Amino acid sequence: MCARARPAACCHGAAGSPGCRLELADIVRAAAAAYCAGHHLAGVQRRALADITACRTAAAGATHLRCGSCGADFVRYHSCGNRHCPKCQTLAKERWLAARAAELLPLPYFHVVFTLPHALNVLIQANPRQLYGLLFAAVSATLLEFGRNARWLGAEIGATLVLHTWGQNLSQHVHVHALVAGGGLAPDGAFVRAGARFLFPVKALSQVFRGKFLAGLEALFAKSGLRLPQDLGQEPARRRFLADLRRTAWVVYAKRPFAGPQAVLQYLGRYTHRIAISNNRLVSFDGRDVRFRWRDYAHGNRRGVMRLSVDEFLRRFLLHVLPAGFTRIRHIGFMANRRKAQCLAKARAALALPEPPPPATESVAEFMLRVSGSDPTLCPVCGTGRLAVISIQPPLRAHRAPGCDNGPLRARARAPP
Repeated sequence: MCARARPAACCHGAAGSPGCRLELADIVRAAAAAYCAGHHLAGVQRRALADITACRTAAAGATHLRCGSCGADFVRYHSCGNRHCPKCQTLAKERWLAARAAELLPLPYFHVVFTLPHALNVLIQANPRQLYGLLFAAVSATLLEFGRNARWLGAEIGATLVLHTWGQNLSQHVHVHALVAGGGLAPDGAFVRAGARFLFPVKALSQVFRGKFLAGLEALFAKSGLRLPQDLGQEPARRRFLADLRRTAWVVYAKRPFAGPQAVLQYLGRYTHRIAISNNRLVSFDGRDVRFRWRDYAHGNRRGVMRLSVDEFLRRFLLHVLPAGFTRIRHIGFMANRRKAQCLAKARAALALPEPPPPATESVAEFMLRVSGSDPTLCPVCGTGRLAVISIQPPLRAHRAPGCDNGPLRARARAPP
């Protein structure tokens, strides 16, 4: 935000009102106090509300700028940098994509989605770090096992896994998107290509995935490594719970393979840094109810507008705040970070591919000019002078979401260019 020390305004009412665009931050500012008074929040949830509220306001700090030509003064408020903030994902996404572009091979890429049954939702809410971690482990082990099986490929596959925890209506719908290269490295160093339209049988994937996840869950139960809801407090109840999950058909589905690296990048741009809801989907907020756009995938991808009480809207949004430091994008097989460079070099050599050029370095200002056509260093008043930094105001040391004062919050913000 660049302004002449203009305070951030809170916007209620329909999105698209003159001079006003509804944002998630507006809803949080208006409703967080009442919500926090009636609910216990984890520290990471309070952190998310505080950062979203403060983002691009004086609470997050500011950079004071002056035009070297006309002398006009400006204040540019800092971004919060929280990964759950809808205003702070674009730069992180673009930089991540630039790094991935050099890693993609000229192969078909398969998109496989692994979904957990909703019967696990309450247990996940109480133990997100353990069960999200178990989900990644089960998906990774399943894909690698099928890849190594000579019946299907007989090679070490490479894949990128992305955790999503939501459905379009903000409900809890925990699943992992797996983007799998159509081939892998054989033990002798050769590169084995998968078929153009088929990777692994989905029904078999589902059964093995279910078995691996439930084996891990049973081990966590045995180690008393989970916080248990009351109805799972006794061992007989846990055995029945596991038996019911074993009888359930777990959903794994494969989408049509991508044609090549460019299509993969377009997909990754849509999915990797997505959060539960973007500002663009918000329609209105009248102080009581929030209305937002959604798609009903269960009924023919039908578009609609959902109305939720603000209390229920915040409850659903906070379901998707990840544990502190939890990695939601992971790479496995020959794409695993610890040996990615070595494995990709072997794959390119086996495929007789040249080394890709190193990714271009780009400043934040250069990035903004490229994607928006607007130069953030150019004075918006005279249009010719360059903006110079006069001073930097640090963020408030303990900014909070209004009313969420049950514990100190460390200040954190990111300065703009």
